[in-house]
Formats: sequence, C-alpha cells, structure tokens
Amino acid sequence: MITGPTWSQKLRDEIGKAVIGQDAVIERLLVALLANGHVLLEGMPGLAKTLLIKSLGTALGVQFERIQFTPDLLPSDVVGTMVFSPKDGAFTPHRGPIFANLVLADEINRAPAKVQSALLEAMQERQVTIGGHTHLLPKPFFVMATQNPVEQEGTYPLPEAQTDRFLFKLLVDYPTATEESLMMQRWGQVTRQPALEAVANGAELLELRGEVDKVHLSPAVQAYILALVRATRALAEPAAGKKRYLTFGASPRASLALYQAAKALAWLRGLDYVTPTLVQDIAPDVLRHRVGLTYESEAEEITSDQLIAQVIKQTPVPEV
Repeated sequence: MITGPTWSQKLRDEIGKAVIGQDAVIERLLVALLANGHVLLEGMPGLAKTLLIKSLGTALGVQFERIQFTPDLLPSDVVGTMVFSPKDGAFTPHRGPIFANLVLADEINRAPAKVQSALLEAMQERQVTIGGHTHLLPKPFFVMATQNPVEQEGTYPLPEAQTDRFLFKLLVDYPTATEESLMMQRWGQVTRQPALEAVANGAELLELRGEVDKVHLSPAVQAYILALVRATRALAEPAAGKKRYLTFGASPRASLALYQAAKALAWLRGLDYVTPTLVQDIAPDVLRHRVGLTYESEAEEITSDQLIAQVIKQTPVPEV
C-alpha cells in the first residue's frame, strides 16, 4: 500500500529535477490532486509557475495540455467546435485542448470574460458542450492556471464566480539566494536541460483518493472549519460603530474545500486524522480568493491574508 509521504516524495524528487525550491507550493499542488480541485497560481514573471505545472504533469504520467491565454482567444479555441465535412455534408465535433487530464491555463487573466467563462462548466461539471452535445472530460481532470499580479494593461480580472471554483490560490514567491545560486550551477549551460519521467499515473491517483476518504475528521474539527468560514462572513456584515473589512465572505464551497483539502493534507503527511493545526495551515490558500476587500481595507493596505490570520487567531480552537 502506498503511503502519503512515499507518494509525495517520489513526485517531489522527479519534479525537483526541473524545479528547485517551492516546496510548500508543490505540497499544495499534490493536495489539490488528491482533493480533486483546481489551482490558481499567482506570482511575478520568471518564478517557474509554468515549468512547475508542466513538470507535475510529466511526473504524474497524465495527458498534459497548455493553453496560452491571449486577448484574441475564442471559447472554441479552448473547448472545441463543430467542423463541417464536405464529403458527407455533416458536422463533427473537434475537441479542444481542454480534453486532457491536466490543463494549464497560462496567464488566464489575459483572455476576455467569454473565454474565461468557457472554463466554468469544465471546472465544475467536468464536462463541456459542443454543438448542443455534452462531452465528458477525462478522469482525472484538473485546471491549473497562472496569472501575473503586476501587469494590468490588457488583462481581464477573474470574476468571483470563476475564482471560487479554484480549490487554492497559491502565491509563488522568489527563491532564496541558495536556491537561486543552485539554479545557476545546475542549468547555467544552455545545452543542459532537465529530462523528467513519469513516476505515477492517473489510475493510481484515482485509487489514492479512496485512501484520503478514510482519513478521520472529527465533528469538533468540522465545527471548527465551519466557524472559520462563517467568521469571514461576519467581517462583511455591517454593524454600528464597527468597521467593515470585507464586502463578502467565503461561500459554502469554501467549507467543502477546506474539509477536503485538510483530509488530503493529513494523508499526504502520513496522518489518519485531521488536526486543527492542519486546518489552520491550509486555510489561507483556501480562503484568500474567496473574500472581497472593501475600499477602506485596500486604502489601509490590509490584505486578505491578514484578515484570514485574524480570523484564525480569534476563532477558538477545539481540543482533539
């Protein structure tokens, strides 16, 4: 039987051939795979976001497709379209790149809303509609998207309905000086490029999700998850003499995401039960994109992560 730490380590070792550092981000990506969730990665250019996701697809041994989002992209470029055949005068469906196990939506905020919305049905229902007919997507199916936080010209911010469908929003930071020095030593020569191999497969991943389902989550921890999510909604409620920090709190989808992600994280770390510490560890990644800051919060340079940290600090922790 494969254990969480063993499965995690073999994928980390293979991804490490191409990506140095980013251990926390890689762990979250593996959690998302186990929890059947999509991921949004945000970071400055050149931080290996695209390389990381591509390396994950190779190491996982699944079909990988990359879609470069641009302002002139059309929904049919993502999901596919009906193609006319002159021989028999019939229309046949031509499947787009969305029909893959792992889809990289690169710079997703560069495409207009009609293209972004083409992903909605695929991400939530695991199916797309082409020419009035519904086509199921392969299993497993994940969308991992990237976006640049600094460039605003020619971009289309993701609406709340779209971001809420991502299990995590991960912030990719710069590598340490030691990691960056190691990068130069390892790949300073142009001819030296990393070659990765598949060390897992999609069928194995689907089987491991059954092991994640066996992880115990007590009623006390479930109540703790609910309290955290509902506390974000309390910050969005107007009250006399009290400053309003959020325009809206996290949706019920956040409760489900935190529940599933905490169990996946516990299994990945070799535990058979979920602790409040694990919930606190993963809560910012689940909640930061599911709350809306007020103008006052933005003017005071208060971030969603700071408000989530405040919620975690003020919510009573159950004894497990």
